[in-house]
Amino acid sequence: MTHLTPALDATPADWIVSALRTFAWSVTSLVPSGFESYVRVFHPAYRRPGFEPTRVLWAEIAAARGKHAHAAMQLSAFTGSDHLEDECPGVFDNAPEVGSLPPELAGPLAAALAQQTATPDVCWFAVWDGWGGLRTEVRGAPMFRLPGREYRLLTGPVDAVPANVEGPFEQTPSLWWPEDHDWCVATEVDLNSTYIGCDKACCDRILALPEIEALPIDPATRIDSGSDLLNGFDESTESSG
Repeated sequence: MTHLTPALDATPADWIVSALRTFAWSVTSLVPSGFESYVRVFHPAYRRPGFEPTRVLWAEIAAARGKHAHAAMQLSAFTGSDHLEDECPGVFDNAPEVGSLPPELAGPLAAALAQQTATPDVCWFAVWDGWGGLRTEVRGAPMFRLPGREYRLLTGPVDAVPANVEGPFEQTPSLWWPEDHDWCVATEVDLNSTYIGCDKACCDRILALPEIEALPIDPATRIDSGSDLLNGFDESTESSG
């Protein structure tokens, strides 16, 4: 696996710092505005009927709950719980990963994005400084600040994104982008989805990936747990987890 190395300084993140002005409000609180297209990648849930977990898509969860699958859907509208780690009995046993891009998605996504930049060997990776077990080299990387968060900046090729940055735990970077800024990927610490700003061709490539459940999304869409206006928040389905 390719490893990330600390950046010399935090200036490659200046464009992100200038672009992101709000915290946890909309898609453009996470990735800069101005991209032609925006994509939401849904982290899968899992059933564990035996030793091997079975992936459960958000569209399946919506159908099981009699709800609608759409780009702004929120897990709370399906489970009736604001606790993103809660199980949903009869539908899934393990909730979607929060704050980290699942390893089974990271590889295919990185491979697709490598085809959509002229600088796949020079990319930048921001790691939230609040993770408790960050590796020593990550803790020593230069820091930059965004609304509500502080990050350490590292560098490496695009295929380094699955690299683990937090000791014994599987933790991917929170933000990553290529030197030419052709796209930007964000997995916010408290969210169970990953958001991408890119051009139309890149969007189409991501949507075609069989390993990934994704939908195009309006960049003005809210990202908080109560923002699923189509499905609403149904307390009658509240999870007991």
